[in-house]
Amino acid sequence: MVLPAKIFEIKEKIDTGIMIQKLKNFREEEPYEAESGEKVSLVSEILDLRLESGVISGVFSRDYVRTRFYKRKLIEALVTEEAPFWIRPFGERLFLIVLAPSVARGVKKLLTGNVANTISRILFIRAGAVVEARIPHETLRELHESNPQATKLIWFDEVDIPGVEKLCLAGSDIVDTELYHEYLKHGKIWYVVFEVQRRGLVVGITRNCVVTLFSRSTIGDFIRYIQEDILKLIQ
Repeated sequence: MVLPAKIFEIKEKIDTGIMIQKLKNFREEEPYEAESGEKVSLVSEILDLRLESGVISGVFSRDYVRTRFYKRKLIEALVTEEAPFWIRPFGERLFLIVLAPSVARGVKKLLTGNVANTISRILFIRAGAVVEARIPHETLRELHESNPQATKLIWFDEVDIPGVEKLCLAGSDIVDTELYHEYLKHGKIWYVVFEVQRRGLVVGITRNCVVTLFSRSTIGDFIRYIQEDILKLIQ
């Protein structure tokens, strides 16, 4: 099971009741004429909106046209993608978590980014009020070194070796290898895959707060892990 989620931060102050009201009323339609001449509406809307224990949840639904090449012709197909989301207060901060289930790898970033920008526009009439969250390199390093036996893979970026963009280490006891310490001198930890033993999860975390589930779990348990364990790591 591979299930990606991305965390954003809502930087503007806003009342929960106002958020519910604005999100509940959101629906946009875009006219589209297919090659066949058929006219349809591509709809973006928010479904299943609810408030529970101070957390707003819902599903962002968006129609779009996907094209594929078949027998030397481009074939159009109408597709609906749905992305569940959660808006969660954490201390004095407010975070948006967007799940991208069953989404092709190339579409994942576009979908989660579109949800963030659309929610920013719904709530504040402009983009930019919802921004990418970040986890520092030092925090990922500490997360790994606190239990190196649980780490399965580490990617390094911002590498200062000419001609090398990224470095990777895989395997147990990575912290004890000379290569790990050598790579730390030349780059920063971008991505860590490790086992969360007390929860029975295997997850990957990037500095720009993409959290990917690789083990069998429920969506509820995965989102609970993000809310309880990951939000506190964000700078």
